[in-house]
Amino acid sequence: MNLIISKPSIEQITFYLEQWESLEKYQDHEKSLHRLFHQYCLKNVDLEDIHLKVSVLNDLYSTNIFDTLSVAKHIQALKIDDRLKLRDLSLVDEIATVSTNNRVIRNYSFATKYCSHHYSDTYPIFDNYVSKILLHFSKTDKFDKFSKDDLRNYERFVEIIYKFREFYQLENYSIRQIDIYLWLLGKEKFPNNYIRKNKN
Repeated sequence: MNLIISKPSIEQITFYLEQWESLEKYQDHEKSLHRLFHQYCLKNVDLEDIHLKVSVLNDLYSTNIFDTLSVAKHIQALKIDDRLKLRDLSLVDEIATVSTNNRVIRNYSFATKYCSHHYSDTYPIFDNYVSKILLHFSKTDKFDKFSKDDLRNYERFVEIIYKFREFYQLENYSIRQIDIYLWLLGKEKFPNNYIRKNKN
């Protein structure tokens, strides 16, 4: 079955951004996180502040971090504040890669969210919805050539987002607005189908 998805346009972006404004749950999440990251816990020095940010972000966005304290200690050790101010994209992969319980875990989507909530117009958020939409438009319109794995290289992912915005002449929209559009569209067109298994 061919999936029909309208081409990105000013009208489409406007439609989805208006939809975003009407979603009370997500608006509340965004306001709470903005207050936490930009009023209460601005820096990433004290472990308690970092752990609070990791835990709240993990809870509100279901990022599947099972050991939030290890992730918080990892971020503290990286001393990320100056690099965040410099908009260092390589931070994402460093934050993502954590050693815990003798295993190395890559929390890529979480790391993009953590950086984005500090500087949303520098660090676009990666998740599976965004990935599927970008791959769809790459296939249909050839706005850029890349693989699914390329999207998990953060610097390449950011480059793809900028090429997407330029190709469809959406430069008047911020990276965060493009981010929201891609996520809502992906969520609509590629919904997760959870199947409850009968254990009896």
